[in-house]
Amino acid sequence: MLKISCLCGRVGIDVTKRPDFINACNCTLCSKSGARWSYFQPMDVGIVGTTTAYRREDKDDPAAEIHFCPRCGSTTHFILTESAVAKFGNVQTGVNMALADEGDLVGIELRYPDGRAWSGGPEFGYVREPRIIGENKASQ
Repeated sequence: MLKISCLCGRVGIDVTKRPDFINACNCTLCSKSGARWSYFQPMDVGIVGTTTAYRREDKDDPAAEIHFCPRCGSTTHFILTESAVAKFGNVQTGVNMALADEGDLVGIELRYPDGRAWSGGPEFGYVREPRIIGENKASQ
């Protein structure tokens, strides 16, 4: 189990397993929120504490509702909006792995999707090759 918290500790997230990979996306939302997302089934994520939610206003139908700690401002997780759940089911919760202890993430692939150039289709392009967290630490 991974235990993650915001900067001030008022919001805690427990994840029942390690992620398969982590996305360090360069889109505006991810860049400005400081998020590195991993994706889990909602039943695998427990959230303790009160968060504030934000939905992008520049999208007609945003698929994600971003949550953050109202005290320290740390982006903690996202859930799918009602319209996304209606289309796809409640299949995903994103957790901000930037809040995790990097030692807990050793061996996990860190990917760099090009969200700024993403067309909205099923595939992402990437801005650089992935790396494995904890490998070649001196050269990073």
